[in-house]
Amino acid sequence: MRIVIAEDNTLLREGMILLLTTNGHEVVASCAAGPEVLPALRQHRPDVAVLDVRLPPTFRDEGLRAAVAARVEFPELPILVLSQYVEQAYASELLAGGAHGIGYLLKDRVGRVEQFLEALERITAGGTALDPEVVTEILSRKAAARPLQGLTPREQEVLAMMAQGLANGAIAERLVVTERAVSKHIRGVFDKLGLPPESSSVHRRVLAVLAYLDAGTAPQTQHPQKT
Repeated sequence: MRIVIAEDNTLLREGMILLLTTNGHEVVASCAAGPEVLPALRQHRPDVAVLDVRLPPTFRDEGLRAAVAARVEFPELPILVLSQYVEQAYASELLAGGAHGIGYLLKDRVGRVEQFLEALERITAGGTALDPEVVTEILSRKAAARPLQGLTPREQEVLAMMAQGLANGAIAERLVVTERAVSKHIRGVFDKLGLPPESSSVHRRVLAVLAYLDAGTAPQTQHPQKT
């Protein structure tokens, strides 16, 4: 795949370029500052962009703001955002535009080569790759504001794993339950969130994840249901 990278740390940037090219990918451009990102994307039209959150000139959230702007200009462009910390406000804005083709990983995942490459391939294929810590942070910061009522603890657990980009089989493996049980929980989530029927223009799984991240809290139940 053809990739644009934005990372101001020279050592990390060159390391990612070496890692990606060694694994058969082509880095068509590398940026060291926020203002360079959109021009590089316009010029090269890559298959995916890998953007650091904090870039010059202010080292605040230039990379994440560039990601949000890129998704407006190039709605189908897969973007993998890397960060030392979770920038909750812009992370929510980035996901609000649609979770397909979006990844948000903390930087220590880059050192885990297989996970990094798998996340990159997943979002390029239109999937989602959210770091578990990113999901937890977004949920915890919004928990006091707008609680999501009605989901059982197990449904919340399943939905959190969906937000990380896990398929039903992987969720079943982690929870040590059957895929049929996972499917049942997911159907319950869809029903309780009042999502429209699946169609060519409606992806219920993505809508469920967005609704969950937007509401952001643990369900208020007194008696957890067993699988």
